[in-house]
Amino acid sequence: MAGGARIDHVSTRAPAGLGNAGRAFWRSVIAVYELSPAELATLAQAARVVDVLARLDAELAAGELTVTGSTGQPRAHPLLSASAEQRRVLDSLLRSLALPMPGEAEGHRRSPSAQAAAQARWRAQRSG
Repeated sequence: MAGGARIDHVSTRAPAGLGNAGRAFWRSVIAVYELSPAELATLAQAARVVDVLARLDAELAAGELTVTGSTGQPRAHPLLSASAEQRRVLDSLLRSLALPMPGEAEGHRRSPSAQAAAQARWRAQRSG
């Protein structure tokens, strides 16, 4: 159903080739939303990005955050910028899905600041 309408459960299988992080992400979304074929394609791309981020995070966690530059100076590990870029790609894909926020029947495309404000309102309602 277009717009990411909430449902109880869908048994759509994760695309082949996803790693653990991507499959877990796929299942977490599919368990809550019924998506159109176009939305499923976007979700598959997002799940692949989640896998890439998991690999980058593991690589960065295992090593140093700086490397030696060409003249011997310390510089930021190149995987830091790759990770930041993949996070931007993931953010863009998730915004294009426009999944409903808690309490909404239909999702809306939001700017990052509008999304943060909506999440803060939701958290305040749940805690108060």
